[in-house]
Amino acid sequence: QVQLVESGGGLVQAGDSLRLSCAASGRTFSSYVMGWFRQPPGKEREFVAAIAPVRWPGSRTSYADAVKGRFTISRDNAKNTMYLQMNNLKPEDTAVYYCAAALLARVLTTPAAYDYWGQGTQVTVSS
Repeated sequence: QVQLVESGGGLVQAGDSLRLSCAASGRTFSSYVMGWFRQPPGKEREFVAAIAPVRWPGSRTSYADAVKGRFTISRDNAKNTMYLQMNNLKPEDTAVYYCAAALLARVLTTPAAYDYWGQGTQVTVSS
């Protein structure tokens, strides 16, 4: 069982930056694939970024095309925490952002693949 708590959301202007955090409970955090998803108003939940466990070889991160080059996902296993650094925010980034976790054999981008979810944190970007 993993419990996830997001923080760091807020109201910003276009071009600003925010860093979201996802604090996880449990002793096996380092074994989980961790992901960030978002749900814009009136839309389906969508993939943002994911990061594999440290011990996996090769590329360990995956990003949605809409955020590549602007967002960076990272994790600190010693702190049981995952981060999403969001730069050059745009109004279309406005959404509730969720962190998620799963024991997977590879990084997946579909929400249904993830077993544990946080409660979400609101990010609003004004133009």
